[in-house]
Amino acid sequence: MAIKPYLGFRGNALLRAAVMLVVCPTFTCYGYNMSVAGGLLTLNSFNTQFPQMDTIHSSKANQLERSQIQGTVIALYTVGGIFGALSCIYLGDLLGRRKVIFFTNLVAIIGAVLMATSFDFAQFIVARLVLGLGTGGYVATVPIWQASLHPAEISPSHKRGSNVVTDGIFVGVGVTLALWIDLGFYFVKNNSVSWRFPLVFQVVLSLTAMVFISFLPESPRWLLKHGREEETREVLAALLDVEPDSDEINGSIQDMEASLAKAGSGSWRDMFTMGEQRLFHRAYLAATGQMFQQMCGVNLITYYATTIFQKYLGLDPVKARILAAAMGLMQPFGGFLAFYTIDRLGRRPLMLWSAGAMSICMAILAGTTSQHNNSGALVVAVIFLYIFQFIFTVGYSGLTFLYAAEMAPLQIRAAVSAVSTATVWTFNFLLAQITPVGFSTIENRYYIIFAVINAAIVPSVYFFFPETKGRSLEEIDEIFAQSKSIFDPPRVARAMLRVDGQAQFERGVDAASTDEPVEKTKA
Repeated sequence: MAIKPYLGFRGNALLRAAVMLVVCPTFTCYGYNMSVAGGLLTLNSFNTQFPQMDTIHSSKANQLERSQIQGTVIALYTVGGIFGALSCIYLGDLLGRRKVIFFTNLVAIIGAVLMATSFDFAQFIVARLVLGLGTGGYVATVPIWQASLHPAEISPSHKRGSNVVTDGIFVGVGVTLALWIDLGFYFVKNNSVSWRFPLVFQVVLSLTAMVFISFLPESPRWLLKHGREEETREVLAALLDVEPDSDEINGSIQDMEASLAKAGSGSWRDMFTMGEQRLFHRAYLAATGQMFQQMCGVNLITYYATTIFQKYLGLDPVKARILAAAMGLMQPFGGFLAFYTIDRLGRRPLMLWSAGAMSICMAILAGTTSQHNNSGALVVAVIFLYIFQFIFTVGYSGLTFLYAAEMAPLQIRAAVSAVSTATVWTFNFLLAQITPVGFSTIENRYYIIFAVINAAIVPSVYFFFPETKGRSLEEIDEIFAQSKSIFDPPRVARAMLRVDGQAQFERGVDAASTDEPVEKTKA
């Protein structure tokens, strides 16, 4: 049996092709959708078409009502995302990863086209829901497909973090791209193309993913689960760049069969039980980390960056859009820093220091934005908006997706992945819904809420979240197997680290000794 090429790629080249041709456009599109609509809310042509959401030209009498409508319509995208993510519990296993990625991107394209061609407010509302449904589906599925193409030999535990946080870099690129396109089309005056083109541009990204996913391999684990061993061998042979009948492939298939046998023993209901593996405890940590990602307050800035600069900081429309677009660049830079530090420093330090720094940023924003006519305070506010975006990407953008995957036990991995992803969308909805109302009612004091929340995240991570850096998934299982309460995992993880460090030290001594290496190793 010959090695089957995929687009002419094999081995690491095939993995890179999968990342650049599917993972990159889908997560870029996800980031694009998070910020593109927010950049259009201050356009005259957009507000003329949909006056129900116009908070720029509204009187004090109807300001609150329009803020509520605006928040609801923007947040409907995330409602669709919740159902899109949860649907993948069933569809992912039924259709396979490639088909789900293909069809969810198709649904997202339909939503984008409906949104860009809207002349009626009702059509715009439905389009937001459809777009969210497709986006939620591929955001929940692409990371699973991506991980399935990284056999343990290619993606060992000490590189697992850097492999996953690249998704956060792509999200940042999407956020930035949307805001720069919004800026460019702001100069198209008195024409609806100024907001229709930015809304439809994302179709290019989804089409790219749809085309190339058709030529890239299916998840080998899914293929083997459905009895398609020959195709599994072809995929693994291409990924590992070895012969399909080699001992390496045989060993990989045996390991996968053992894992699938174990995974088949559980159901999604087991997620709500404890037992020796503390399944509910682990599912709770996975979902809580994803909640922190949203409740730190990032999307009150991402969704409404242009509105914050123009309406609440008093800048003119052009400066507001330039600053919002430039601020988006902080996310890719933060993602690169996370890429080089997450497997060196660990998950806990990044989460702890980032939450503390974001709390300080929010507190400073609350103070500086209270000075409406103070140019010095305005400059400081802009600087700390930038700093917040950078810090968020280092500690929470891609990291919480990684941590949720590490917390998920094998037998309920799909269920925990879907629920934790749905948690992101749920709190995403909350932030998108309440932010316009929050700014309209309590103004700069709105930032204080998130200063307090970020401060509360610090002790939560310290006391409840164990370090998983460099741990295999089996070792993470052991951390929870040794834990007897919700406070135990961090302590157990530290104890295991000390034991491992001592063992490594002793192995180093053994290697340097020529007298009695066998006895010392046993000791």
